[in-house]
Amino acid sequence: MEHKITALRVQKRNPNRVNVYLDGTFAFGLSRIVAAWLRVGQMLSDEKIAALQAEETREAAYQSALRFLSHRPRSEAELRSKLESKGFEPSAVEATLQRLIEEGWVRDDRFARAWVESRSASRPRSRRLITLELRRKGISEENIQQAVANLEDNELAYQAGLRYARRLEGLDYTTFYRRMVGFLQRRGFAYGTVVATVRRVWEEIQATRDTKME
Repeated sequence: MEHKITALRVQKRNPNRVNVYLDGTFAFGLSRIVAAWLRVGQMLSDEKIAALQAEETREAAYQSALRFLSHRPRSEAELRSKLESKGFEPSAVEATLQRLIEEGWVRDDRFARAWVESRSASRPRSRRLITLELRRKGISEENIQQAVANLEDNELAYQAGLRYARRLEGLDYTTFYRRMVGFLQRRGFAYGTVVATVRRVWEEIQATRDTKME
């Protein structure tokens, strides 16, 4: 069965959407990008209407994903979970992910590298803990191993310890040691690495203090 488009009206509350009237009656709303090729007087079959509505769903999923991505990069698994939680059908979700991958918005290898760089620069933690975080993000083992290949726990622990030491200024060694050990262990570092790092950071602090006093 075919239906005639009798009116196309931009929505007052949302100028990016168009109300479609068929045979003199409101039928459905579409985003302007989906409705761009429609014209008053055009005939639409039931199959074409179904195709338009499916395209509208895919476009809505795509726009939702872009909004989610605007806050920070996301892994493919994160986006899939987000779109599913919003009620999009699996076919729309997969079509959206494929489109985002093709357009370069989603690349798990790049996401993994960026995650490692961000953690190393702002909140250092052990290679093991970073690996676990990436697994929770749904990143493949291949991409994880490539991203963490150059990480060294001794250096990561040292950088984390230096930052945390600023909060411990003026403490005696026993208190400094206890708090620093707990902090570094919570960041996932092995005990041997933790002990060596605490001693290294403490000695550097004392050396700097002695230099200032000279």
